[in-house]
Amino acid sequence: MREIALAARAASVRAGPGPTACGAALAAHVLRACPPPLGAVVSGFLPIGDEIDVRPLLTALHERGHPLVLPVTPKRGNPLTFRHWRPGDPLVAEKFGTQRPVGEEMVPTFLLVPLLAFDRGGYRLGYGAGYYDRTLAGLHGHFALGCSYAAQCVDALPIGPYDVRLDAVATELGIMRPTA
Repeated sequence: MREIALAARAASVRAGPGPTACGAALAAHVLRACPPPLGAVVSGFLPIGDEIDVRPLLTALHERGHPLVLPVTPKRGNPLTFRHWRPGDPLVAEKFGTQRPVGEEMVPTFLLVPLLAFDRGGYRLGYGAGYYDRTLAGLHGHFALGCSYAAQCVDALPIGPYDVRLDAVATELGIMRPTA
């Protein structure tokens, strides 16, 4: 399923306006229809490969005064931690092609979550290490917003006992709230 999702995402990127333009559209939808509450600490992610680019949204949220954090990838089997970051701050290379900030550790209250695929029930298919599922399971009461291209929506995903449902998914076409 991950291979199919990666291929669908790549095809969407080739056929569309690109990750940054789609990211700008995603940002506009989030700011209009699903903005973080005032004062929320927002976790983002820096795109790897052809993931949708959430940097336009992160920049807009920073300009609105939201503290931003980016994930730090721990040893396998552990949840993510997050460190404060501002656009332009230095980053340190990590595994999986990710980068982490060097700012103070903070706990997010509004999470932008990358994914490979999502379904209308609000479930996501990640990269397979379980970092976000572990993290979301430990952050009760926080809002989790999946971020992806609309083409990454699938009819149904296999749901395991540790899969955590997203509160919503943002794409370049709009915001999708899970169906029951």
